[in-house]
Amino acid sequence: MKRAWCFALCMAIVSCAACFAQGAARQEMVPAPLRSASAPAVPAHPSPYNFPGVQYPRIEEDSRVTFHFKAPSAQNVQVSIANVPFDMVKGDDGTWTYTSEPQAPGYHNYWMVVDGAVVLDPGTNAFIGYGHMCNGFEIPEPGVDFYDLKDVPHGNVLIENYFAKTTKSWRHIFVYTPPGYDSHTAARYPVLYLQHGGGEDERVWIEMGRTNVILDNLLAAGKVKPMIVVMETSAVGAPGGPGRGPGPGRGPAFGIGGPGGGAYGQFMVDDLIPWIDANFRTQADKDHRAMAGLSMGGMQTAAVTMANLDKFSYIGLFSGGTASGFGRGGRGGPVPAGVTPPAPPPFDIKTAYNGAMADPAEFNKKVKVFFFSTGTEPPLENPEGLKKHQEQLIAAGITNSYLYVSPGTSHEWQTWRRSLYTFAPLLFQGGPSGSSAKSRRK
Repeated sequence: MKRAWCFALCMAIVSCAACFAQGAARQEMVPAPLRSASAPAVPAHPSPYNFPGVQYPRIEEDSRVTFHFKAPSAQNVQVSIANVPFDMVKGDDGTWTYTSEPQAPGYHNYWMVVDGAVVLDPGTNAFIGYGHMCNGFEIPEPGVDFYDLKDVPHGNVLIENYFAKTTKSWRHIFVYTPPGYDSHTAARYPVLYLQHGGGEDERVWIEMGRTNVILDNLLAAGKVKPMIVVMETSAVGAPGGPGRGPGPGRGPAFGIGGPGGGAYGQFMVDDLIPWIDANFRTQADKDHRAMAGLSMGGMQTAAVTMANLDKFSYIGLFSGGTASGFGRGGRGGPVPAGVTPPAPPPFDIKTAYNGAMADPAEFNKKVKVFFFSTGTEPPLENPEGLKKHQEQLIAAGITNSYLYVSPGTSHEWQTWRRSLYTFAPLLFQGGPSGSSAKSRRK
């Protein structure tokens, strides 16, 4: 897909959304920055996740990636990039090599397949993805630095454990607090609950998504309100143990569907939200609470928020759902070659999410921002289908919807980094002041 077409589609969608908006003034959606034509290429270099002194994977100047893997006794070695295997070639010294096609900017998972067994590359870091540990590499986007560390005030990322009565288990969460949280002890903050995708867990929005860095940079530029971000594992009962274990795909372990937004929705309302409000200085009302998620986490976000519109005013679905309940696929298994996601099912505003939007005017009052995003590249991203769906929403009277399209990216982290960058400035820009909540972090 040509980049020029991607830019045109993105701009057309933004313009369409603005033209159809009626009633209350809409906030301007500012898309994430992209590489400019004048930005110089980044010279070839070892992947930033490599251990010191390790040269491979090597990121080439043209965004190809060269892999080396030492396995003298192996009969067959492949490198699997985002779950697609590629054959490597064995050298006389027992080192297998492969140079990829140019890769899209951002983070990508990979691993080795040695005589049929999944094996980690020992010279570089490992991260969770696809239901198991993976290696990763990063392709730079020249001239784009919104997710790079800068000399700006930095927030903190806290790792917390708490006992949840709903699941009768200890839960493990990551919590971002903005710069100044510890010194401004009287200030209270809105909260974004941010969900991961299938086959992942609460670590990924920090490790691959760089949520804390993105928000630090946006705050320093004056583009977002200071906020707390809560990242919890979406599983409420998985093979990994009570309340733990990401598990690939989606289903009962992720608590999607059912009364109250499913098991996970009930867990959030009964355990997670009350614990956060009791232990952090939050503005504990719906006008200062948001939820967003990627892929499976987007589907989960839609299920939870639509069933609890008295708890959330901001909804973000990153490659993960539509108001009719149709979402992009999970990330736990291989994608068959040539498969294209189906079009959204017919949209009926009276029945979608048990009638949560049956009264468009009331829904517009309750939900300040209803945000969708997608990449442009198949097979798991479908911008034309999502654009048609947004048009359905606007025609039905839902005027608070926003659609962001990430040019040239697929079902991958650059899409979701850009989505977060575009979504976050829309949050908490108005509405009544939040209510008080007790906190042990005064």
